[in-house]
Amino acid sequence: MKRRQFIQAAGLGVAGAAIAAPAIAQSSPEVKWRMPASWPKSLDTIYGGGVETMCKAVSDATDGKFQIQPFAAGEIVPGLAIVDAVQNGTVEIGHTASYYYFGKDPTFGFGTSVPFGPNARINQAWWTEGGGSDVLNEFYKKYNIRGILAGNTGCQMGGWFRKEINTVDDLKGVKMRIGGWAGKIMQKLGAVPQQIAGGDIYPALEKGTIDAAEWIGPYDDEKLGFYKVAPHYYAPGWWEGGSMLFAFVNLDKWNALPKHYQSVLEQAGHFANTTMMARYDKLNPQALRRLIAGGTKLHVFSTAIMDASYKATMELHAETAAGNESFKKVNESLMAFTKNTYQWHRLAENTYDQFMMRAMSS
Repeated sequence: MKRRQFIQAAGLGVAGAAIAAPAIAQSSPEVKWRMPASWPKSLDTIYGGGVETMCKAVSDATDGKFQIQPFAAGEIVPGLAIVDAVQNGTVEIGHTASYYYFGKDPTFGFGTSVPFGPNARINQAWWTEGGGSDVLNEFYKKYNIRGILAGNTGCQMGGWFRKEINTVDDLKGVKMRIGGWAGKIMQKLGAVPQQIAGGDIYPALEKGTIDAAEWIGPYDDEKLGFYKVAPHYYAPGWWEGGSMLFAFVNLDKWNALPKHYQSVLEQAGHFANTTMMARYDKLNPQALRRLIAGGTKLHVFSTAIMDASYKATMELHAETAAGNESFKKVNESLMAFTKNTYQWHRLAENTYDQFMMRAMSS
């Protein structure tokens, strides 16, 4: 190449770079959002592992151009009003449990967990590969929000009770803090469900406003101090076999984001999801040992209670599906996927786990 041609070509390259740079900058704008959560800062599993992890991942992936500031429950939005704040644009995004909003429509229950729903692996397999994200985000559109998977607690515990619960009759009249759709089942069994945000549960239990409370599992429950006022700790939390948590995004704000920012949000949510589950699997066994050593009385719900709860759940789901097309559509999708996948888990996962549990206990 002649010297003159080289200089011209080089000059064109410089000019091309000068033109391209603003285009790149425009496609990566500076975005600042606020994300309130339903959780207090003291819970380093949900708030730390979920909310803070997601916010940091978004900032890291965009060199700080896309920043989301996290807020604990009550700082700018009440813990049980996240969907309302996101829906009406008060905030751009919020971290919460979908089932807190079942009062708007019972279909909200499926986004987190329904009684006798699947375990954590099957739940998120349904969400990511089994059509769950499609049917639920179709439903969430009605509320001007989009759901992004951003956490999972694994199977939860059955809660803390002031007295032993051995039969279905023992549940009658018990005032219990229990979230979402599960409260309807407890009501069918004679209990009196109460929906109370995480940070408000202990005072209610201590004052006797409620007789029992469920939250998540040993680590978080220990932090919240329930063992101090209710000594009987039950398993399993049949209403939360593998609870998914969500970052709900205002739909207009979501649609206005560049595509790669949307992708960053989705991937940051998945990272928070993995982090949260790993954190619980590490911390729950340690906390359970401490609780038992400190005098907590560990129980398993009786077969009679489990059978009655399952029967009441199936009846309520059938009744609700008969009059709610959205509920019916999501329920059929989840249950079909769950039944098929549990057949596989029963053969491989369960038989292996049962052997390992026996081997490790000897």
